[in-house]
Amino acid sequence: PMLQSSEADARYMACQLLGNLGEAAVPQLAAVAGRLSDDDNDVRAAACEALGKHGEARGQTVAAVVAPVLQSSEAGARSMACLLLGNLGEAAEPHLRAVAERLADSDWQVRKAACE
Repeated sequence: PMLQSSEADARYMACQLLGNLGEAAVPQLAAVAGRLSDDDNDVRAAACEALGKHGEARGQTVAAVVAPVLQSSEAGARSMACLLLGNLGEAAEPHLRAVAERLADSDWQVRKAACE
């Protein structure tokens, strides 16, 4: 419920908490990935950080919930998804084609993120 709050501070804190929870947060990772499209920049950053924290131990799970964000209508979300997937290494391999498609994105920041 906090991830869906109308208050940005609550969504931010929820992302931070889920980033630190470990295995118990896995069922919520898709909801955290949804915050990559949040209206609030701090919430988007907290979601990105939270997913990154889970990436090392649960890379394939994180990759699976982040990959659909590559199709978001929000350029910032697509950029963060590219960066997250790029940092996941081999766990993101099944999604490399989708990241490569972002090289033709209409937004230059997304194209740059897809290169990184």
